[in-house]
Formats: sequence, structure tokens, C-alpha cells
Amino acid sequence: MTIEIKVPVLPESVADATIATWHKKVGEYVERDENLVDIETDKVVLEVVAPESGILEAILKGNGETVLAEEVIGQFKAGAAKATAKTQQVEPVKETAVEKALKADLSGPAARRALKAEEIDPKAVTGTGKAGRITTADVALAAKSPTKSATVSTDPVVALPQGARTEKRVPMTRLRARIAERLLHSQQAAAILTTFNEINMQPVMDLRAKYKDQFEKVHGAKLGFMSFFTKAVVEALKRFPVVNASIDGNDIVYHGYYDIGIAVSSPRGLVVPILRNAETMSLAELEIQIAALGEKAREGQLSIEDMTGGTFTVSNGGVFGSLMSTPIINPPQTGILGMHKIEKRPVVENDQIVIRPMMYVALSYDHRLIDGAESVRFLVTIKELLEDPARILLDL
Repeated sequence: MTIEIKVPVLPESVADATIATWHKKVGEYVERDENLVDIETDKVVLEVVAPESGILEAILKGNGETVLAEEVIGQFKAGAAKATAKTQQVEPVKETAVEKALKADLSGPAARRALKAEEIDPKAVTGTGKAGRITTADVALAAKSPTKSATVSTDPVVALPQGARTEKRVPMTRLRARIAERLLHSQQAAAILTTFNEINMQPVMDLRAKYKDQFEKVHGAKLGFMSFFTKAVVEALKRFPVVNASIDGNDIVYHGYYDIGIAVSSPRGLVVPILRNAETMSLAELEIQIAALGEKAREGQLSIEDMTGGTFTVSNGGVFGSLMSTPIINPPQTGILGMHKIEKRPVVENDQIVIRPMMYVALSYDHRLIDGAESVRFLVTIKELLEDPARILLDL
């Protein structure tokens, strides 16, 4: 029986999509629920899996082509046996050693791509995800390991000879193009200014060091810095509601809720999943939700719903070593907080020079709506809360 392979139903805000990668070739035998093709929208990548075990008979839309919701992109012959596949008049599919190994591993699409890119045998990676799934974090750790000898060979995606004046033109993915479009719109449509401050992270680091083991044992989550910053941001937004507002035409929209976007770097680019009603969450709930969204981003499993909305954004460039930056507002929001690398620096306390772990923080804001005095006081509020974290817990 022949089954039509169709584009999934797209959200209302998404008009069309692009065929990113066909993972199977015509004539190839496919097990039920194996991924046939990745379809990329402006925000997420959708996987289309085999409806039954059988053979991929035809590919009607190739990589890079634009498609619409429920458009037929291929044909699949269900019930065909492996032996039948061998008799098809089709060129045999040549698989690299990596591709053969990946068929047997337990990993998501992002992790599979990372394994192939790093030329790592999945059997040499210990999965820390649910049911032992290999995550991109596991691949990154294996790539840094000095014992990265359990690798298998594969042809490089791009092989440019050293010293040669060569070029390779590669079209932007839809996600990268959408990111570029939104950032350019933000720069052109908003009057963006940035104010800076610095935070002594010693109090939070001491509190974290004292309770992190017990916290993880009780809540099953690691105690990081993001939950403290998110808590401080929510409290500051309560005191300065205009920073939590947005502009709609000639109207100011004040939000009575705090949906905090957490900027995450994924294999396909920067994404900003949303912590909804962050004001209702404890430190433990924040850590669990942030970790879950980060993992979904790395595995390419974020939904449109995960990234829709948001009233304010927090971006942590410090994880990549950034000492200072000016983050760009995520429209229609009017503010974004940039976190940076913690670095020991000499500071003056009680007329004495001491060494403290300091972090520069930056608030980029839309000056059309937020005045300079409000932006400075907002950032000072975050600084004061984090330098005395008991005030976060005591709601002071």
C-alpha cells in the first residue's frame, strides 16, 4: 500500500516551511517511526517519521525546497520487506561508518548530527538523558576528552585546502534568516540604549556552595545562577512594570504576568524559549524548567508554543566567556538583561582593596518607553538583590 508523506500541519503564524534534510533515499528500507525528513520552519525543526515499516518510493520535494502545510512531499510503500528493497532497481545506498553506527544509538536528531560532525562513535559516549539517551552535552564532553580515539571516519562536509583562496556559498537556514530579520528589525524599529553595572557574585556563590548538594538531593536539579537571576529579574519587573511592558502601535501594553525568555544557543542558532508565569516558580522549579527547555533546544525539540510570547529576556553570554556585551532586544519586548563571565577583580570595600568574583551586567532597553533613570534603577535593583540573596527569599 502506498502512503503519501505530507508536511505536518503548521501553526497559524507560519505560512510555509523548507525541506531541510532527507535522511532516507529512494528505495531504502525504513523501520516504522524512523525519521524520514527534517522540515524547518522559522522557529523549529519538525521531524516526519515513517508511518509503517517499508520502502521510501519517491521524493517529490528535495532539500531546500519551500513547502506548504499538508503538501505531499514523498511516497512511501508500507509493508514492503527488506528483501524487496534489494530487488529495486535503485543505486545501493552507500553509508559511512558513522551513519551505520548512528542507526544503533539512542540519541535525538541534534545529538546524531553532533556525533557525525565530531566523528564520534556513539558506543563510546555515555548517555545522561532520559532512558540513557545521548544528548548534545554528552557529545560535547566526549569531544573534549583526551581519549577521543573511538572515532569512525567520515567525509568532511567542507574540505578547503590550506592556503587556497577558495569559497563555498551556503544558503541560510530558515531559522538563521529569521533570526537575522528579527534582529535587524529590532535595531531599526526601537531606540535601543544599554546601561551597565557590576555585581559581586560572592554572596550567591557562597549560598550555592553551601546548599547545592542538598538542593540537588531534595529537588533532583542542580542549583545554578540562572534561577537567582530570574528571581531577581521578576522582582525588579514588579517594581518597574514599564520594563515588563511592550509597545503596540501607539499603545503601551502592560503585562500582569512575567513570562521570561531564556536565550539558548542551539545547533541551529539562537532560540528563546519562554518560562511562563515565572513569578509563581520557586528556585527549584526555575532550575528544572530552565534545564528542560535547554535540553529541548539542543535536541531540536522546541515547539512553537515554547517560544511564543515573552515579556522580558535574559541572555547569558558568560557561558561562552563574554566579559561584556550589548544584547539586542527581542521585539516586541522593551528590555533584555545580559549576563557575563564571572571574573575575579580588585574592588574597594570599606576603604580596603579586596578580590571579589565580579560580573558585568547589561540592560538594553527601548528608550521610546523606558527612561534612563528607570533603566538604571531597574539594574541597581537586580544588583542589590543578588548581592544580598536573602532578600529574594524574604521578598524584601
